[in-house]
Amino acid sequence: MCGIVGILSTTKKDTAVYIYDALTILQHRGQDAAGIVTAHKGRFYMRKSNGLVKNAFRTKHMTSLRGDMGIGHVRYPTAGTSSGAEAQPFYVNSPYGIAFAHNGNLTNTEELAQELFEQDLRHINTNSDSEILLNVFASELAKLQKQRINEQDIFDSVKQVHKRVRGAYATVGMIPGYGIFGFRDPNGIRPLILGKRTTNGGTKHMLASESVALTALGYEITQDIKPGEAVIIDREGNIFVQQCAEAPKYSPCIFEFVYFARPDSVIDDISVYKTRLRMGERLAAKIHKEWDDEHIDVVIPIPDTSRVSALQLAHELEVKYSEGLIKNRYIARTFIMPGQKLRKKSVRQKLSAIGLEFKGKNVLLVDDSIVRGTTSEQIVKMARDAGAKKVFFASAAPAVRHPNVYGIDMASNKEFIAHNKTTEEVCQAIGADKLIYQDLDDLIWCVKQGNKNITKFDCSCFNGEYVTGDISQKYLDDIEAKRADSVKEKNNTNESSDLISNDVE
Repeated sequence: MCGIVGILSTTKKDTAVYIYDALTILQHRGQDAAGIVTAHKGRFYMRKSNGLVKNAFRTKHMTSLRGDMGIGHVRYPTAGTSSGAEAQPFYVNSPYGIAFAHNGNLTNTEELAQELFEQDLRHINTNSDSEILLNVFASELAKLQKQRINEQDIFDSVKQVHKRVRGAYATVGMIPGYGIFGFRDPNGIRPLILGKRTTNGGTKHMLASESVALTALGYEITQDIKPGEAVIIDREGNIFVQQCAEAPKYSPCIFEFVYFARPDSVIDDISVYKTRLRMGERLAAKIHKEWDDEHIDVVIPIPDTSRVSALQLAHELEVKYSEGLIKNRYIARTFIMPGQKLRKKSVRQKLSAIGLEFKGKNVLLVDDSIVRGTTSEQIVKMARDAGAKKVFFASAAPAVRHPNVYGIDMASNKEFIAHNKTTEEVCQAIGADKLIYQDLDDLIWCVKQGNKNITKFDCSCFNGEYVTGDISQKYLDDIEAKRADSVKEKNNTNESSDLISNDVE
């Protein structure tokens, strides 16, 4: 899961500042690395670095990012590495010069890498599937053998990409002297939204992963890019949109609405905020039905993502709602940290309990989901240490039991606390008195109410059904070998050793 942005301005040359601001707004989607590429008079200007947006760019970097169009990326790694070489955007010089950024994960990466080497005669320099996707697109564009391209040439190349590539991908790209473009996979697993901002100085067009990146900067939402669609914005600000997939179908990732997206975003015409309110309502109804004999004194969310659901749940149960856990905002989201040891260390640094809200009370803790159980177990203990009489736990999402292969760091089902466990066994493992999960049918209903034209969602981490239809057990075994926590911890140790060696030199 990453965040992507593309901006083209018809007049002003301050594009990099707007991309920086948009990436800061999308920082929750990736905290490993950030990058910006702009174009001016046929040349690219690039800056990318590990770390947060605010740390990756200084004044000297921003002043060097010249041009009236550019793209940006915040990275969240899924393959067990935090290498700066895999920070995006990527760039190829042939044909025409193309800068490119990608959110998602391809499921036929090895096959494509071999094709690119043997048939397309293109070199891949990293382990990133984003670089592979860029080279597939570039190779298709090169086959046209034209000195100058038009919008139909790009659409035709995207059509060929859809035929060759499987998996999840929302992209933004840029060709100097021509404009910016973006496209979305035929299942629409990852989001991509188009908007514009008109002032006396001209018009700015933006593509972004979430609507909040647009609205917070004064842009008007134009449309969601549909599954399989491509959009092109040329230097004059003309917009071209075309369907490039043979059989597109809406199957957006439901975990975007559970965890990743900001509550003030609207994705595919579905309000994330209203979805999470409905999740709280449905979960409250289930608690009413199954826990009628339990007395709950206070509902406390585990900040931040569960706050909206917890507030509505408390309202439905007619129980006091309290912000009993305080978050240290300078600690990154523990879900996306590479390695279990780092996650465990960060939970206590990230949260602290207000004892007055726990002491002598039956407390219902509400989280958006339970994946590895690291956070849940430690927060239950935190609640008991603060004096809670009973600690109940509610998950606004169903039990996570299956790997996610479309860009979320859920690769090894053995690391999921619910793997081969009943709800009662998970409850015992996290140390709670009672545990309740949202039903999958209820979760789907909650999201579907925002856009009833979407009838199917990717729920693979909950039900093991993969919408691309190409996931074998061998593939799942392979990604587990690459992305398990043990691999991440080994990679992080090696990287730390390399950094120490470099410092000594």
